[in-house]
Amino acid sequence: MTEAKHGKPSNSMELTLLLAFVFILTFCATSAQEAMEMVVENESNLLTTYIVYVQKPQGEDSLQYDDLHGWYNSLLPDSAKTQNQQRLVFSYRNVVSGFAAKLTAEEAKSMQRREEVVSIRAERILSLHTTHSPGFMGLQTGFPLWRGSNYGKGIIVGVLDTGINPSHPSFSGEGMPSPPAKWKGHCEFTKQRTCNNKLIGARSFVKNSSRDLPFDDVGHGTHTASTAAGRFVQGASIFGNANGTASGMAPFAHLAIYKVCQLDGCYESAIIAGMDAAIEDGVDILSLSLGGPPFEFFEDSIALGAFAAIRNGIFVSCSAGNEGPGYSTLSNEAPWILTVGASSIDRKISASAKLGNGKEFHGESAFQPKDFAPMLLPLVYAGENGNESCAFCAPGSLESVDVQGKVVLCEIGGDIARIDKGQEVKKAGGAAMILMNSEIRGYTTLADPHVLPAAHVSYQAGLEIKEYINSTSAPTATVLFRGTIIGDPVAPVVASFSSRGPNNVSPGILKPDIIGPGLNILAAWPVSLDHAFPPMNMISGTSMSCPHLSGIAALLKNSHPDWSPAAIKSAIMTTAHKANLEGEPILDQWLEPADVFATGSGHVNPLQANDPGLIYDIEPNDYIPYLCGLGYTDKQVGTILQQKVRCSEVKIIEEAQLNYPSFSIEMGNTSQSYTRTVTNVGPANSTYVVEVEAPLAVEMSISPATLTFQEVKEKLTYLVEFIPEDESLRGNNTFVQGSIKWVSLSGEYSVSIPISVIFN
Repeated sequence: MTEAKHGKPSNSMELTLLLAFVFILTFCATSAQEAMEMVVENESNLLTTYIVYVQKPQGEDSLQYDDLHGWYNSLLPDSAKTQNQQRLVFSYRNVVSGFAAKLTAEEAKSMQRREEVVSIRAERILSLHTTHSPGFMGLQTGFPLWRGSNYGKGIIVGVLDTGINPSHPSFSGEGMPSPPAKWKGHCEFTKQRTCNNKLIGARSFVKNSSRDLPFDDVGHGTHTASTAAGRFVQGASIFGNANGTASGMAPFAHLAIYKVCQLDGCYESAIIAGMDAAIEDGVDILSLSLGGPPFEFFEDSIALGAFAAIRNGIFVSCSAGNEGPGYSTLSNEAPWILTVGASSIDRKISASAKLGNGKEFHGESAFQPKDFAPMLLPLVYAGENGNESCAFCAPGSLESVDVQGKVVLCEIGGDIARIDKGQEVKKAGGAAMILMNSEIRGYTTLADPHVLPAAHVSYQAGLEIKEYINSTSAPTATVLFRGTIIGDPVAPVVASFSSRGPNNVSPGILKPDIIGPGLNILAAWPVSLDHAFPPMNMISGTSMSCPHLSGIAALLKNSHPDWSPAAIKSAIMTTAHKANLEGEPILDQWLEPADVFATGSGHVNPLQANDPGLIYDIEPNDYIPYLCGLGYTDKQVGTILQQKVRCSEVKIIEEAQLNYPSFSIEMGNTSQSYTRTVTNVGPANSTYVVEVEAPLAVEMSISPATLTFQEVKEKLTYLVEFIPEDESLRGNNTFVQGSIKWVSLSGEYSVSIPISVIFN
């Protein structure tokens, strides 16, 4: 799902009302100044939801919810208590010490002066980052991981999204065991649509809507939940394409749904409340396919919630964002989160554009009508007169263009949905559409459920089609449908929209961590697009890659219940694929080798992640010296950890010294040294030797070069020194990359971490 920018609807409505108020005052007030004074007064009385962080009260851990709620309520200004409405929106217990409340700007300002209040700010609105993929990742080949992990049985995956359609077959409770005894959640659905042993909980934190139930009115949440842990659904397809049996990554895991988003976005107060509830309920995995621009961790609601989660042993997977391919475009950058980028799988829903000169350009489309005759038709590019609106096939743009019975070339962009472009072509009488990428989208094509015969082709193909149109007085084209094709040899390819590093908030932590399937993913949908098949839809985004990793984490959690969230994350990262199906380096949207800021550690390899040999573990308190090293104050670090911290009493470390399964450093003309500690989770009496791929113009030294373990869970530490070579060797490179790989003498294990070096 393409990420959209959303404004706060309540503020838009208030602004409309305010403008109407100004209009009335202009005619009724005794003077313009009086009118303006009244407007200012009215604006200052507008209610906005604020997130209020407070100092943890003495004995808060023993306070019952009602007592805590009452204490939070007592902190509100008197003016907020006398109103004939409920101002306290949410009370938080696990994620942060604090609450969400509706306040005026003046009330918020007065609360900031209270001794108990650490900080207060208006809530933000974040965005959603929006069959064959299990087989592509090897989960169906002999079923070794699925069987070894009992298909995720007994693991609870919590999904924060737009809700769920509980009646979808992906969420059937038939044959599912009861939830674990630790489960404390509940279901808010009515008797007609209720929870079961698969969908064990569903709650809504979306307020002021016509439906407060956790039903999915958008589709996004149903899709992500089924991707993570949907049951086996036979006969799944989209318009008969990609036909087969669909399933999530952990088909026997339980699902707990927390509705925190709706069509206009994801309200921060609801996100915190959802994470707070999920921790209380007892989930094992949290999956969040949403995010916003980068914030300092002590102001980042998802980072705060995720830290509280990992402190409770809960693994957190988040989408990297859909702002690629530009650098430094990431969401969810905290090191305790698994940040997931998006890549393709080896399946394409083939729809080619064939020109009158015989050239054919491969593309995609989910809608492939059988009654469309592939005969050559007149081809037109409506934007050839320089009209950008026509080039984008914007609504109403083709009314004065003769496209009747023709194939129309449209360009991606103009803030117009791809399907809407086809709708405009169809409305104007066009017979078919060729949709060409913009330059930054390169070769990333999407299989959309278009409303007419269409082929989405690459930017390079679009240029050649334009050249053909200009070369003849009577250009012709058609669309050829070839259905589902499996075996794309260059898969996986990083999707153009997948957000890239470097990390904005903490450059010493390499992000994203991993890439996984996020392009043209078929999964459950609340309503059927074709009543001949189960309700499914094919959409794209890091929203789709995130739940793939959430489900894989559930499998690993089942196989290794004693592993920490950091251990699971390390296993996923250190075993990742670096090559595509051809054995060549993973490519980006321009079919050039992708760099570490696009791929992170590489493409997820679930089978190997289940038996990684070594792991890089991190305990929650290990983050204290790291956070102090970021320059955060005691109060800011305390907000993240939910405990008092004195950085002056902590041995502060640089970011790159955190025991993270990657390196990201900035290099000038001086050497840098860091350590890493690995834990043996493979056989006892194992020996590993190091293999180093040093970045360009950087010399590296590893000591010791051999690690010998006598026992399982034994820890050993090695030192890494980065030594700058002559600056002339850097050429025009602003950054370079490399890797450190520990290979067991048995040949069974290869434990790799990536390196990025930014020259300054």
